[in-house]
Amino acid sequence: MQVRQGVYEKLSRETYRELTMTEPSIYPILGLTSEVGELAGKFKKLYRDQKGVEPPGFRDEVLLELGDVLWYLTQICPNVGFTLEQVAEANLDKIMDRRRRGVLDGSGDMR
Repeated sequence: MQVRQGVYEKLSRETYRELTMTEPSIYPILGLTSEVGELAGKFKKLYRDQKGVEPPGFRDEVLLELGDVLWYLTQICPNVGFTLEQVAEANLDKIMDRRRRGVLDGSGDMR
């Protein structure tokens, strides 16, 4: 399925259900954290168990985990008042500014 700008956000939001919590972003933030952990676990096991050699189906599993990460990130955006496009644009602006200033390496958001 080819996805046009904004379509993913709209369609994925149709599968979102808000849970009763003090803050509507808590559930998707916890979900995002969980999915990133699952993604990291796949790579941990790749290097621990497979010596870095991808077994059959590994890339398909990674693709599915990345999709789950994207889904949760997309659900957080409207809860905090942003679109996925705004987040992506702000990130690119930040990264390109760091590249321009020669500070891609290092740590700290405001370097």
